[in-house]
Amino acid sequence: MTTPSDVDVVLPCLNEAEALPWVLERIPPGWRALVVDNGSTDGSADVARALGATVVTEPRRGFGAACHAGLTAATADVVCFCDCDASLDPALLVPFVREVRDGAADLVLGRRRPQGRGAWPPHARAGNLALARMLRRRTGLRLHDLGPLRAARREPLLALGLSDRRSGYPLQMVVRAADAGWRIAEHDVPYLPRSGASKVTGTWRGTWQAVRDMSRVLAEMPNQQGGTVR
Repeated sequence: MTTPSDVDVVLPCLNEAEALPWVLERIPPGWRALVVDNGSTDGSADVARALGATVVTEPRRGFGAACHAGLTAATADVVCFCDCDASLDPALLVPFVREVRDGAADLVLGRRRPQGRGAWPPHARAGNLALARMLRRRTGLRLHDLGPLRAARREPLLALGLSDRRSGYPLQMVVRAADAGWRIAEHDVPYLPRSGASKVTGTWRGTWQAVRDMSRVLAEMPNQQGGTVR
């Protein structure tokens, strides 16, 4: 069993007022939702507060900037990450957290499995596949997805020294964890059609920019030690 101080869920947010009720309703009981407002103009922060979430303000635009602001604001032993667009159910994080707490893995990732038409546009899926292959060459990890649903312990995450503040942040987390010898697990999760338009991979241009950001991360010099996939 977990207590309120055990788990914080970081939810990077840019104009997700419509999706927030669905997402926050599914935060497991006793966990804390950290909604990181990244410059919303639709009242997302007010909606989040009204629904009981803790709101963190990050004026610097960028997915990585929002995620890292949430990580640095977190105080729980285990920190989770989840998109705030209703494409992923944060309740799916319960077994992820259990695996981290039991010591079976250091970082647990969700492999997105699209549910229904439009859940994962072809260009976004193609970009993800290309990055997964590049990650495999860079680290040896046989991962299939670089999705946003994930869990790990807070202090080791901070010790990774993550520096990317754009869309390369999730990949940098995996690369540096692998270089540090972390045990990394990947599990299938249902991926639903998101609410509203994607801020990162909703267009070919956005996907290309994300691939460019992540390619720079893959160019980092590896350490001697490598991670393992469970």
